[in-house]
Amino acid sequence: MLWTITIVCLFLVGLIFRQAFQRDEREKAENDSGLAILEFGRAFPDEAIRDVVTTANGKTVFLRLHDGKAGCMNAHGLHYTCHLIEPGTVRVESAGPRRLSVTFANAAFEGGTFEFRNEQQAAEVSLWLLGSFRPMTAVAGDRIQKQPN
Repeated sequence: MLWTITIVCLFLVGLIFRQAFQRDEREKAENDSGLAILEFGRAFPDEAIRDVVTTANGKTVFLRLHDGKAGCMNAHGLHYTCHLIEPGTVRVESAGPRRLSVTFANAAFEGGTFEFRNEQQAAEVSLWLLGSFRPMTAVAGDRIQKQPN
């Protein structure tokens, strides 16, 4: 009888430590923008990342890419879902000074309301998503014309 109680107690202690360790690993992964950069680079190896902004809760990372596009990554435990956002495929609305309501045309399940650490980050991400700083736009056929600054 004593051995049974001892084994059950050890088993319960093991479960408690396991749950605490998994929670810590999940929180570390959600707040690690370096891991997000590596995961996005693995999903889209031809895209160069220029800037990264993480939401206030650390579960979503928005990335500014080299050619006017943006990327979005949502943390799901220890895994990320990566989404490449083309200009014009997203709808952005202000939901407060530090919050944006985002709807993706080609991945509706990834959208939602995102809160940032400050107003500047929210404004910057909204510009990225709206494609306001596209370096070039297509004009009549194959000709490319630079936008005036």
